[in-house]
Amino acid sequence: MTVNTTAYTSRRAQIEDYFDRTAVQAWEQLTSDAPVGRIRTTVRAGRDKMRARLLSWLPEDLTGRRVLDAGCGTGALAIEAARRGANVVAIDLSPKLVELARQRIPASLTKGSLDFRSGDMLDASLGQFDHVVAMDSVIHYETRDAVSALSQLAERTTTSIAFTFAPRTPLLAAMISVGRLLPRSNRAPWLEPMAKEKLLALMAQDSALMGWQHNRDERVSSGFYKSQAMEWTRL
Repeated sequence: MTVNTTAYTSRRAQIEDYFDRTAVQAWEQLTSDAPVGRIRTTVRAGRDKMRARLLSWLPEDLTGRRVLDAGCGTGALAIEAARRGANVVAIDLSPKLVELARQRIPASLTKGSLDFRSGDMLDASLGQFDHVVAMDSVIHYETRDAVSALSQLAERTTTSIAFTFAPRTPLLAAMISVGRLLPRSNRAPWLEPMAKEKLLALMAQDSALMGWQHNRDERVSSGFYKSQAMEWTRL
């Protein structure tokens, strides 16, 4: 299975533009301890819970492991993985978010290593990894393109891939429909809800994923934050 290059590239450009030019200040505040409104408080809590869940799926001791944080944002997950001893490559489309992540590297980080980069998570020059984590990194892509992107990552991963997706629910579909009515300049790239069954069906059809299995998944719901995590492991 291959990515629809035109669709993937077009959507990737929209995401980069939004996070690098429009949403940097909002994300800086959301991912800090600064006070936020009621809605963003629930989103922050949901993201914190999801990050903790994804981290719990990684080994507690990551010494010597190479981890890709695909779509690292402001770096919270990457920093925690490095604290466990991982050599982390953390990449995001937004140079501004990556620069903010670099500023947040703690001085007390004594284990592991952190390499923050701006660019495409599918860049083959990033090399091989033991684990890949992609939190909210494929949520803006069509299901087929998302699975294809994850498949490319799987070809360079030895142990596990954990990612999140927007679950297909009537409430989320209604929220997205309302969001699409907003002026283009005021809205984020919309989510593409995915059905778990379709994800697994496309996974089964992908030759590059024949050596992988669906290990587990879990949904997190916190106010306006509704997301589902899934883990694939190599057989």
